[in-house]
Amino acid sequence: MNKNHLIVQQTIVTITKVNDSDFISLTDIARVKNPGEPKDVVKNWLRSRSTIDFLGLWEKINNPHFKGVEFDSLRIEAGVNSFTLSPNKWIDMTGAIGMKSTVGRYGGTYAHKDIAFEFASWVSVEFKLFLIKEFQRLKDEEINTRTLEWNLTRSLSKINYRIHTDAIAANIIPHLLSSVQIVQIYATEADMLNMALFGMTAKQWRAQNSGKEGNMRDYAAVEQLIVLSNLESINAALIGQGVSQGERLSELNVVAIAQMRSLLTSPEVKKLK
Repeated sequence: MNKNHLIVQQTIVTITKVNDSDFISLTDIARVKNPGEPKDVVKNWLRSRSTIDFLGLWEKINNPHFKGVEFDSLRIEAGVNSFTLSPNKWIDMTGAIGMKSTVGRYGGTYAHKDIAFEFASWVSVEFKLFLIKEFQRLKDEEINTRTLEWNLTRSLSKINYRIHTDAIAANIIPHLLSSVQIVQIYATEADMLNMALFGMTAKQWRAQNSGKEGNMRDYAAVEQLIVLSNLESINAALIGQGVSQGERLSELNVVAIAQMRSLLTSPEVKKLK
């Protein structure tokens, strides 16, 4: 468990996270009243009828699996001289989630902050006020730390995006085809589009990537797939106009370069990734 420690009137109070909620050590708080046997202080607090009522109400509000029948039996017994209750018995009988009890060298009883503040009030009203003050200071520090981390992460993200964009510009923006490539006859329209966007045919890609499965379009970036779809539409229109393959390839290559440069800075495209 991740733990924090507060110093409240020279007493160290441990705080830990349980299911994203802050749980405070009742054992540490109890040392204010009885440094030698803090567990007895917790047990004495649990004997009170008002304590049982408070704990039961907290569980009914926050715990859908709270065992109401078992709670009622404890509530009836609470307050009589013979009544005793330990944290473990409370948890086991009622299925309570507002309190946790562990054994061992670093064990003890922890409770949700709502319950811990109530217990601290029973131990010492003055101590409770200082505990709340120190707890709030810790929360403020955590908020400031998260804000600093968020700003740092945001700055790094911007830097990394620029590095990523520059890398894309250097590697996937199409190159202007040479006159030899343009006049070459391509067996399929698909390979002609591959040349316009990727600068190579499917066969050439497979020769360079023999260890990869699939085809070159399976490894294309989102921006490339968008441009490829646009090129297919433009190519169909040019074919309808009777434009030769060489002329179409030259024009589509220019379009691909322009669209890729535009898409690299498009926030809408970034959302697709």
